[in-house]
Parts: sequence; structure tokens; C-alpha cells
Amino acid sequence: MTAPPSPDVAADEAEFVAALRRLKAWSGLSYRQLERRAAEAGRVLPYSTASTALGRETLPREELLVAFVLACGLDDDEAAAWVAARKRIAVGDRVTATEPRTARRRRWRPAIGWAAVALSLVLAGGTTLSMHVGEEVETVQSSVGR
Repeated sequence: MTAPPSPDVAADEAEFVAALRRLKAWSGLSYRQLERRAAEAGRVLPYSTASTALGRETLPREELLVAFVLACGLDDDEAAAWVAARKRIAVGDRVTATEPRTARRRRWRPAIGWAAVALSLVLAGGTTLSMHVGEEVETVQSSVGR
């Protein structure tokens, strides 16, 4: 018996799914047989879902992938290699350099500060607030009590 196809040759999503198709062909099992073998192993692998996943060129969900490769006759270590290859491909093309979140947030801080000041003045009834803390409280409290 020949060795099963390896996921390591896949460089992108389409090649990964093509490797899964080769794995299914290597197993010699139908989609319904794969469904039964997965169920016997306590996994869920609807034949229609497996068929749809192999008909696309996007990565299957990790749970589906594990159920599929185990149903094809691979062991846990080989399934882990398929999962690792899936993760490598999923992360590989989508990582882009972006502006850090902290730098984006800083733009709004001055505007939020000014909005808070304006809201305070509106709530105080337009009263000019004193720079002395004790007087500020008295001024605001006296305008609220009116």
C-alpha cells in the first residue's frame, strides 16, 4: 500500500483541498463510508458536508478536517500534521502589517476629552466653572438646586 498524501506540499487553500481530494482517493472510500467510519470513531462527518468541502477551494473547519482524515484511515499524529498545515495556510496569506490599535485610538482621545468638557458645561446649565475645586462644587451644586 502506498503512503497517504501529505499536506506539507500545499502552499495555499486550493492546494490543501486538492491534497484532501487525493487523500479521499487514497482511502478508496465513498462519502457515505467516510460518514460511517467517522461515526464509529465518535465524530460527526455528514457525507454531504464532506462532499461540499472537497468541492470548494477554501479551508474546511478544523473539526471537519480531523473527522475526515481519521475516517480516511490516518492516525492522530497524521491528523495533527493536517491540522498544522491548515493553520499554516490559514495564517500565512492573511497576516498584514497594520497600524497598531493604540496608535489608532489616540486620535479620538482629544475629541472625547473636549466632548466631556462640553457635556459638563451643558449639564451645569452653562455656568462657568471656577478653577478652585471647592468653588467648582459649590457653583455646580447651587445651579442644580435652582
